[in-house]
Amino acid sequence: MNSRLFPVVVLFLVTAFLIGPFFIIVAASVSGGETLAFPPQGLSLKWVAKVFQVESFRESFAMSMLLAIGGTGAALVLGIPASYALSRYRLPFGETIRTVVALPIIVPGIIVGLALLRYLVVPFRFNITLALFLAHTALVLPYAVRVVSASLNNLRSDIEEAAVLLGSSRAGAFFRVVMPNIRSGILAAFILGFVTSFNQVPVSLFLSGPGIRTLPIDMLSYMEITYDPSVAALSALLAFMSIGIVFIAERFLGFSRYV
Repeated sequence: MNSRLFPVVVLFLVTAFLIGPFFIIVAASVSGGETLAFPPQGLSLKWVAKVFQVESFRESFAMSMLLAIGGTGAALVLGIPASYALSRYRLPFGETIRTVVALPIIVPGIIVGLALLRYLVVPFRFNITLALFLAHTALVLPYAVRVVSASLNNLRSDIEEAAVLLGSSRAGAFFRVVMPNIRSGILAAFILGFVTSFNQVPVSLFLSGPGIRTLPIDMLSYMEITYDPSVAALSALLAFMSIGIVFIAERFLGFSRYV
């Protein structure tokens, strides 16, 4: 094979491997059959319509949205000042602190979920919704710190110092000078955290309770009972939603610069 052609072939195979499952799910979601199958048995949008008729899907979607927005917002409230401290100050054990902050990414989510269930929810009878909120916040926090830190590192510190020398307080310089200049990074961190939280499975699997389920967990439970293409239709809709969010972020925010 031509040496110039080989990388192109490999790229094509890798791309097909990555997006192949997505096209299979989309095709299965418009199947006219009564069971999940590929190739699709005819074409129909009835399973897409059914997604909006299943009450548990609507309730779990609302829960996932609440956790994703609330958890990501809380992570940014904590992550922005933490990123500022790590970027602007020479802290003792700074690298160790960065490693500790990144632990929720490194440690498997199933361990985090089991630990929270065993040592927080069970002994203290902790509220399930609150435990889910804390878990999703902890999981999203490393992404917030990483992305906001990247924005702060790209912002010259002397711009902030100039504002202080001109009479602004340190807090005033942060909110009037720093925050507007890292706004795109904050929005990118929010989008990345939102997608991560919304699609979270391992932690949510351990912390779900009666009447309290996130959408991915509800989809798993639904498939244990019914094997129709509605789950494929919902998966396709969620995939398009995630792709749309990332596309908008890349188009208007330059998302790839922060991840």
